Amino acid sequence: MIVDQLSLSRQLDMVFKELQLELSELCSGTIFVQIRNNLIGKFGVRHLPLEGMDGQVEPKASGLTDIQQRALRKMALDALKYKTNWTHGEINFDFTVRQSKLCTSVQFESNYNMSNLLVRKSN
Repeated sequence: MIVDQLSLSRQLDMVFKELQLELSELCSGTIFVQIRNNLIGKFGVRHLPLEGMDGQVEPKASGLTDIQQRALRKMALDALKYKTNWTHGEINFDFTVRQSKLCTSVQFESNYNMSNLLVRKSN
């Protein structure tokens, strides 16, 4: 299988499959995918491994259920519709469980390279 022949949505689906076990142990965090030429390179989850209150570490809460993971994956795939004309950047999918409900948000970051712009302008 050649990665550059896969759509961005198919690549994102593969990311969620790879992160499934990790997400089952987390109740909050940020999934990040770094994109270059519309290909996902580096990806992962940023999260705090321990939570505490008043200086005491609390027992780890249960992670995302299968249903919550499917909802998060669907939201991420639907969010790709809002990615506009950029080919390089990062997408962050924030998630947290509050009162047994999954809360999510998406942040897009586009990246451009000035040297590419200058080369195009000089031609």
